[in-house]
Amino acid sequence: QVQLVESGGGLVQAGGSLRLSCAASGPTSNRLGTAWFRRVPGKEREFVAAINRSGSSTVYADSVKGRFTISRDNAKKTTYLQMNNLEPEDTAVYYCAARETILTVGPSLQDDQYRYWGQGTQVTVSS
Repeated sequence: QVQLVESGGGLVQAGGSLRLSCAASGPTSNRLGTAWFRRVPGKEREFVAAINRSGSSTVYADSVKGRFTISRDNAKKTTYLQMNNLEPEDTAVYYCAARETILTVGPSLQDDQYRYWGQGTQVTVSS
């Protein structure tokens, strides 16, 4: 069973930056495509960014394009989300998600494609 542990959330002023980390462990943790989603209370979960297993392909939600960067360090089995120029609208609980894939599969925007989920980390952006 794969386990995902997120860290790096917190409180930041608008215009500031945070970096989220998602560390994977388990027997198939070296064969994962990963993504970040977020949820605001009372709203549906929203896709943020995804990266394929090799790290060669990424995809972003329009709302974060140009401000957020997803990356990964496969040696550390860790996925990152660098968030710059944060806005109050980015306030949410951020979740890391993962799925086993083969190297040729691209990143997915669909939450039902992901089998494993972290516990979430709160990001709060004050105006």
